[in-house]
Amino acid sequence: MDKQFHLQISKGDIGKYVILPGDPGRCEKIAGYFDEPRLIAQNREFTTYTGYISGEKVSVTSTGIGGPSAAIAMEELVACGADTFIRIGTCGGINLKVLAGDCVIATGAVRHEGTSREYAPIEYPAVSDFDVTEALVYACKKNNLRYHCGVVQCKDSFYGQHNPDRMPVSYELLNKWEAWKRLGVLASEMESAALFTVAASLGVKCGSVFHVIWNQERKLKGFSEEDCYDTDNAIKVSVEAIRHMIAGK
Repeated sequence: MDKQFHLQISKGDIGKYVILPGDPGRCEKIAGYFDEPRLIAQNREFTTYTGYISGEKVSVTSTGIGGPSAAIAMEELVACGADTFIRIGTCGGINLKVLAGDCVIATGAVRHEGTSREYAPIEYPAVSDFDVTEALVYACKKNNLRYHCGVVQCKDSFYGQHNPDRMPVSYELLNKWEAWKRLGVLASEMESAALFTVAASLGVKCGSVFHVIWNQERKLKGFSEEDCYDTDNAIKVSVEAIRHMIAGK
């Protein structure tokens, strides 16, 4: 049976539910929440494990950083039978109410990146699937976690966000960042806009939950809080959300 070019997986290797972290190093940890997890493939930035949740075959596949590789992962996973995705990762807060250690559930994403433009006109909104989003909210509530639901901003350049002043297009980056703040955008990350748009084009479901590492706007305002790198809560939320969706089938 032919394997997908990048992921090196075939039909039957994965479940219909797939968790999508960016970091390949997180896959084994996430798979530890599955029953009978096994490594399926490792190639480039893509690592895939498959196991079971509530008796249903599920998988985790890393996507690397950014929209291009995330879109490749989703395309090849859908070709192998996946139809419901949860993007899990880290983000930086923008809205002042978002604290380090919180969870952010994306209801939509600002398409300030390039990948989604090769799937849909810029006027088309990048929005999450309602059922997946509802399951993520349920999981946060069940785990008594502090969370926020709303729009996130997606970009292609990490350093364009964190060092905009030195960029030749600083005038655009700074002005748009101010717009995101005024519009109440919760946080910044790099994959959801592409994944939501690709999912729409393929007719599959996708939602996102993020762990907040820091909030640069709160730091600029003088708020004192430690950065938080522990992603366990976001992992637990993604697993519980899948369990909730399986139970509701």
